[in-house]
Amino acid sequence: MHDLIHQHFPFFKEPELVDAIANVAKEVRVNEGDSIIKIGEFIKSTPLITKGLLKIVRQDDDGHEILLYYLDGGNTCVMTVTCCMKQEKSKIKAIAEIDTHLLLIPFHYMDEWMRNFRSWRNFILQTYSARFEEMLAALDSVAFESLDNRLLKYLSDREQALHTREFHITHQQIAQELNSSREAVSRLLKKLETNGYIRLGRNRIKIINI
Repeated sequence: MHDLIHQHFPFFKEPELVDAIANVAKEVRVNEGDSIIKIGEFIKSTPLITKGLLKIVRQDDDGHEILLYYLDGGNTCVMTVTCCMKQEKSKIKAIAEIDTHLLLIPFHYMDEWMRNFRSWRNFILQTYSARFEEMLAALDSVAFESLDNRLLKYLSDREQALHTREFHITHQQIAQELNSSREAVSRLLKKLETNGYIRLGRNRIKIINI
């Protein structure tokens, strides 16, 4: 466990913090497509991602979803930290985009570690800042950008997050995450293919030049 923490979270400088994480963390493997956090449930632990990719999604009362951001190895979901510390129900959904390995930290250690370990506190504050910027970007995208540009950014972000130029996804999934219609997304994807940006297959997209 210590080697795993040092490898994926080298910025945890205090040996006592590494010992504390190793003593209380529960290793969990999440299969692709499975949810680890659901909207409306109380969160009892915070995930530290060692390998894989989580997709963080916001949902309105009518079930419409929008992608907020991705989380890969070396990160945590600060929304779970907030919900844990305030003992509130989750306002987001976290889904494994690929098979993912997590270390789950019970919520009652959050306050203690924020007080006692500078590197943990810095990690949480820096993560808050990064995720806040990503959520602002997501909001700006919906408010100010055309669907064409949002789709291009979505594909580019997915390529970077998954570290591959080819991935399996349906037009309906993309439409849900962009809060658009499948017909509009399919039309724009076909346009991108015609212009040489992507190549479409059955539930598959390959990025050529974005």
